[in-house]
Amino acid sequence: MTGYKKVFLDTAPLIYFLDADEHFGETVRKIFEDILQSDKQMLTSVITCEEYLVYPYKTGNEEKVAAFREFISECGIPLCPIDVETAKKAAKIRARYKDFKAMDALQLASACMQGCDLFLTNDKQLRQFKDLICVTVDEWAFTMGTRA
Repeated sequence: MTGYKKVFLDTAPLIYFLDADEHFGETVRKIFEDILQSDKQMLTSVITCEEYLVYPYKTGNEEKVAAFREFISECGIPLCPIDVETAKKAAKIRARYKDFKAMDALQLASACMQGCDLFLTNDKQLRQFKDLICVTVDEWAFTMGTRA
């Protein structure tokens, strides 16, 4: 992926990386390294924070909670808030794409509001969104040759 400046991280890629997913963990690690080495900006929203932390809180796994905070902090990844304007943008997205879930629309709206060029996800359905480029982990890896 070339020509981008800001990439929004959907929840799935972060889960794959932080939980060392056997199928995508290494690929996402390489993608994150590529982004960081190219001096591009990564960001995500508080939705990702909420979605990722459910299981660690449910299982009492404070190490995973700490790992999430550490990764976000060390990589300088802002957690964008959801405000009224973002919520209105998400509502417009859901009105246009009837099958999009609320959390997905909020993530996409956050990416748009923050001026992102790319949205890294693993939800193929979101590729139909036309306001920014949405790519899956495999698509990114194939394009950049970073598949593990």
